[in-house]
Amino acid sequence: MSPPFSAALLRWFDKHGRHDLPWQHPRTPYRVWLAEIMLQQTQVQTVIPYYQRFLERFPGLSDLASATMDEVLSQWAGLGYYSRARNLHRCAQLCMEKHEGSLPNDQALLEALPGIGRSTAAAIRAQAYGERAAILDGNVKRVLSRFHGIDRWPGLTEVNAQLWTLAEEHTPHERIVDYTQAIMDLGASVCRRRQPSCEACPLTDGCQARQLGRQAEWPARAPRKTRPERHALLLWARDSRGRSLLQRRPPTGIWGGLWSLPELSLAAADAPTEVDLSIWYHELGIQALESKALPNFHHDFSHFRLHIHPLQVLVKEGGSLAEDTSGWFSPEELEAIGLPRPIARLLRTGS
Repeated sequence: MSPPFSAALLRWFDKHGRHDLPWQHPRTPYRVWLAEIMLQQTQVQTVIPYYQRFLERFPGLSDLASATMDEVLSQWAGLGYYSRARNLHRCAQLCMEKHEGSLPNDQALLEALPGIGRSTAAAIRAQAYGERAAILDGNVKRVLSRFHGIDRWPGLTEVNAQLWTLAEEHTPHERIVDYTQAIMDLGASVCRRRQPSCEACPLTDGCQARQLGRQAEWPARAPRKTRPERHALLLWARDSRGRSLLQRRPPTGIWGGLWSLPELSLAAADAPTEVDLSIWYHELGIQALESKALPNFHHDFSHFRLHIHPLQVLVKEGGSLAEDTSGWFSPEELEAIGLPRPIARLLRTGS
């Protein structure tokens, strides 16, 4: 592939790229890795405050490895896609056990760690170690699809393979750190999904999408699916001491590993106050004194919408519970554990 692509991109980066992101100074493997994981499916401006707080709490890989899962999840809460936090924690532990306390500089070894795929491993090698390694995140897929006129969905196996080939061909042999940041920056700030700023793009002369006026069509979107809707009753049980009953969610699935309110699936037509909850109360080990339905709200996940029906219940003094899966938490203790953002908001404001 001819060099003008990378050369033009690097000239643009020198003037318009992002040079002061917190993980760039200093650019250590740990800081780069943490940023790459947080940036998966999350925009830079959203990530920065979480990144800074997380780094303050866990300044090094050993600090993260020795932390409890609750400590990690409490710092991650609100950022979403919680499997990333669980993978970070396990990855840090494996690096301490198998890689002498550091992230390896090897594509295969990095990909063998939880939460690190081909592109993330390449980004770590490129930005932390200066190795020539092509990346292919969402921004890069969009840039390459438009530039080369690829009109099929990048999620298709053969299209993804084609994009990887192009990414490898365009990656230069010099200024790897800058090029890697540059192509991500271009996709994020210029070659955006909606309303791309083609007039500001350094690649516009060779861009097939621009020449054909098909920027809005490429890359092709994933086949549209109807988002399912689910309903759930969330029980906010409080005792006379103001403590709330929480249960730890399973390690996989939505809000995996976080603490949340006990949940009961509902049929869409059910009203929480009309459901016989006596058996559930018995299983939870509580005796309800009075109850009140709180305003309903919904929370959108990537693959479904959850309609939440909160029910606040005043109970007799909370009894003993299985320590590993449930517990009574004071308002002060809630600050130190991982809670899903909508649950934390409910417990804080009642809505």
